Amino acid sequence: MTPSPMPEAAEAKFQLLVDAVTDYALYMLDLEGRIATWNSGAYKAKGYTAEEIVGRHFSCLFTAEDRASDLPQRALRLAAKEGRFEAEGWRVRKDGSLFFANSIIEPIRDAVGELVGYAKISRDITKRREREQALFEAEQRFGLLVQGVKDCAIYMLDTQGIITNWNTGAQAIKGYEADEVVGKHFSIFYTDDDRIAGTPGKALAAALADGKYETDAWRVRKDGSLFWANVLLDPIHDEGGKHVGFAKITRDITEKRTAQEQLEETRGALLQSQKLQAIGELTGGVAHDFNNLLTVISGAAEMLRKPDLPEEKRARYIDNIATTVERASTLTSHLLTFSRRRAIRPEVIDLNVHLDAWGEVLSRSLGSGVALSVKAAAARAHVEVDPTELETAILNAAVNARDAMPEGGNLLIETRDAAYEGEPAVAIDITDTGSGMSAETIARVFEPFFTTKAIGEGTGLGLSQIHGFAAQAGGVAEIHSRIDVGTTLTIILPKVDRTPTANQPRGELAPIPPGIRVLLVEDNMQVLQFAEQLLQDLGCSVVCAGNAAEALALLQERSFDLVFTDIVMPGLSGIDLARQLHIRAPELPVLLATGHSEQLIGEGAAPSLVLLKPYGAETLSAAIRQLLDHSGALGA
Repeated sequence: MTPSPMPEAAEAKFQLLVDAVTDYALYMLDLEGRIATWNSGAYKAKGYTAEEIVGRHFSCLFTAEDRASDLPQRALRLAAKEGRFEAEGWRVRKDGSLFFANSIIEPIRDAVGELVGYAKISRDITKRREREQALFEAEQRFGLLVQGVKDCAIYMLDTQGIITNWNTGAQAIKGYEADEVVGKHFSIFYTDDDRIAGTPGKALAAALADGKYETDAWRVRKDGSLFWANVLLDPIHDEGGKHVGFAKITRDITEKRTAQEQLEETRGALLQSQKLQAIGELTGGVAHDFNNLLTVISGAAEMLRKPDLPEEKRARYIDNIATTVERASTLTSHLLTFSRRRAIRPEVIDLNVHLDAWGEVLSRSLGSGVALSVKAAAARAHVEVDPTELETAILNAAVNARDAMPEGGNLLIETRDAAYEGEPAVAIDITDTGSGMSAETIARVFEPFFTTKAIGEGTGLGLSQIHGFAAQAGGVAEIHSRIDVGTTLTIILPKVDRTPTANQPRGELAPIPPGIRVLLVEDNMQVLQFAEQLLQDLGCSVVCAGNAAEALALLQERSFDLVFTDIVMPGLSGIDLARQLHIRAPELPVLLATGHSEQLIGEGAAPSLVLLKPYGAETLSAAIRQLLDHSGALGA
């Protein structure tokens, strides 16, 4: 269709419209390419006024390179042939500066279809091109960055979890080439159990809901091997806020996890070593103490054999034996608790009484060169701690103090009233007159494995244990020191309103109904005879068995109110016996006795209680009474 001639008035209006357009250069060319018209947008874009440019060939707006390649004329020929020419390229302003333009050339024909010229539309898109170029370059750099990362798997998922790209780090970690995984669901990296549990879908949902999802878990490589991975999943949204996919980053942290596990194992072993080291510190003093104790027992026993011994002296010697045995039992308990791992079992104790009783043990372990003083200055020093952990902490502090005084010195252990976090507390000050510590050493002294001692002379865990004990007990440990003056280690523990559990009054036996039928199981004949006599003196009816098998046979023949058995025996242990009794006679109470074990028989076992050796009439009667009360046997 050929264009109709435009009325003069309409042409004038059209020209006004063309001139009003300032964002586009709109002008006409004749058949040779000379500029015939020029609008205000052309002036704005190219800098020429109409008077300066009309009549000139439009090639003046092209770069020298484009003119040399005959681009202007080729553009006209293509426009005439194809009906349109469109291109983007650099163009030249009047001042010689360049701008990037989008240009369109369309042929103009008269009413009979003859070519009479060209219409040219140009727009300055320099800023758009700069943005696009910057974006392209950024994408290129980002792509290079992502592909250059070898230690992390970085890839994208669509909204359904389908993998859309794959970097070299992902290939290195998971073993798949890009063409092997792109287009597949990312759940292929999960274990069978995780897929069954729906973990991949839950991860996508969590990331979308929370804006981020992170976890550590097992993942599967191409060859089927597992690796421990840190996984980060982020949702991706476009400029309009529409969810378009997910970014996924995975790191192989298997070595880190293994190293952490090994560190924990090593730490546990070193902590155990620290306990054994503590035993070594005690050995000399304990041996000396036991020899003293045995001397008292032996001498008293020898005197008790005299038939003409006055009753007053006989009673005194008996008291001496009882007191000495109690002291020996305490020393044995210390050794056993230090030599084994045990769960933290806090109880309310009187700190003043506890430290005073333990002072003798410390004095033996420190040697003759250290003068030890223990002062109980705190009022009502009731705290809730694990006594064994407390004793370990005090021993560690005392040994460190001794090592700081190689030529001897004074060590003061003192309790005092204090406050911690605004609440009443009791402080234990352990002060030596040793070499002291620098500020740098004090800053690191509670770090695990940090030590200033020579290799092989310390684990670096003593003060770390003290710090951990104090924190676990709800308190804090502090150190104040001056070089060549000495050091004060302070353990601050919160006070509690509860009082320590009262022991059975000395010399008093817990009431036991007469005639209680007891099955006594003990493989040591001397202990068996002693326990039998003790039970009979308490009013019990006793039947003896030398092992668990004999006990089970007797239980088939007769009835008993209580089974009293040693834990460590050949064949079936006392714990094994208790478990079988729980099946056969679940209501039958069992009293377990041991000299070196605190094993528990677990949930569901028969009503039971552990009695530590050595025991006497008071502790045995109290244990029997407690067990019978708990089982309800007395009320039956």
